[in-house]
Parts: sequence; C-alpha cells; structure tokens
Amino acid sequence: MIFSKTKIDGVVVIEAEPFIDDRGAFRRHFCQEEFARNNIVTDVSQCNVSENKYANTLRGFHYQLDPYSEGKTLSCLNGRIYDVVVDLRQESETFMQWFSIELTKENRKSIHIAPGCANAFLTLEDNSLIHYYCSKSYNPESERGIRYDDPSFNFQWPIKPEVISEKDLGHPNFSK
Repeated sequence: MIFSKTKIDGVVVIEAEPFIDDRGAFRRHFCQEEFARNNIVTDVSQCNVSENKYANTLRGFHYQLDPYSEGKTLSCLNGRIYDVVVDLRQESETFMQWFSIELTKENRKSIHIAPGCANAFLTLEDNSLIHYYCSKSYNPESERGIRYDDPSFNFQWPIKPEVISEKDLGHPNFSK
C-alpha cells in the first residue's frame, strides 16, 4: 500500500498495490502494521457498508464528539464517489479547511479520515458501494453533522446533490 499525506494532518490517501493476473485482482485493504507505521489509528470497532442506489446521493457531513471521536477509512468498492473531509479540530493548523478526492472501483484508492474531522460523500454513479472501517462504534448521543452547503466552508461539489436524507438536510451550519 502507498500512503500519501494530504494538506490536513491525519487525513491520508491510501493506494492499493494489487496483484493482477488473468483471474482478476487481489489487494490488501487493511494492514495493522502498515497503518500504524503511517500514524493511522489501527483500532477497528465497527465496519459499515453504504449501498447507494442512485447517482447524486449525498451522505454527510458526519462526525462524533469525544470520547467517541472516530477515525474512518473509506473505500469505494463499486461505482464512484466524491468524498470531502473537513477539519473541525480547533487546535489544528488546518481548522475549517477541507480536502476532496474521487474514490472509484477502478482507482482502488481509500481515504483515512482522522478523528475530529467530518466526512461527506456524493455518489457519481448509480449503485455505488462504500465500505468503511471505524475506530469507534457508533454512539448516537455524540453524533453530530454539518450541512453540505454550509457557507462557512464553500464546499465545491462536482454535481448538484439530489438525494439527501431529511436528517442530513436538517444539520445546522457549523459554529466555532
């Protein structure tokens, strides 16, 4: 695996180095030793799968407060998504900055989101399938979210989100 830092501390792009032959491909998706060597939290408390029927489906922005703040590693196993991570850690040099990446079945990239950052993704194809590891289990009392169109951040989406849950539409704008 190849680990590339982003402009946000603790947010890392992970590229697989697949073994490909006439049968298909094999790749490691998680390696505790390599993740630890790259300062990525290796605790896995929960794994989730997000099945998205339609393109232009937006999920997020989601995060959890301490002590349930979670690191997440997302991968797109089918389809394509545009993923955005925003740094909500007030002590961070990149507080309120965001980073985006396209994750696809073909590019086999993953993104690790550091605890204290919020994440959202927009599907770019029908039937996009996302798998992610979380370092902490879901805790409804500590769950928070911010709006995908919060003017404080000026997020740039490649297409207009069309399918958004009432819960995600109801997230407030971020306040410091």
